Amino acid sequence: MFTIEHEFDATVITLVDEGGDLPLVEDIVIHAFEDCVTVEQTDPQTDEVLRITLSLTQLRDLAAALNLPEGSYRLERKA
Repeated sequence: MFTIEHEFDATVITLVDEGGDLPLVEDIVIHAFEDCVTVEQTDPQTDEVLRITLSLTQLRDLAAALNLPEGSYRLERKA
């Protein structure tokens, strides 16, 4: 399950783990800003929010990597 909320300066997507055969993990919150994307998840052992910031180029590369076989790639920007 996930939710999408549009705030003043970002779109916020929350991914909720609904289970399955594995133990549940904490929700993931994604903030999509004009110039970057942050991914946050609370560490259940320390109760600390862990944050990763991706540039839009890194996000584009990640999206492409999810659909490519093993290897090394460089995406070229179209003019």
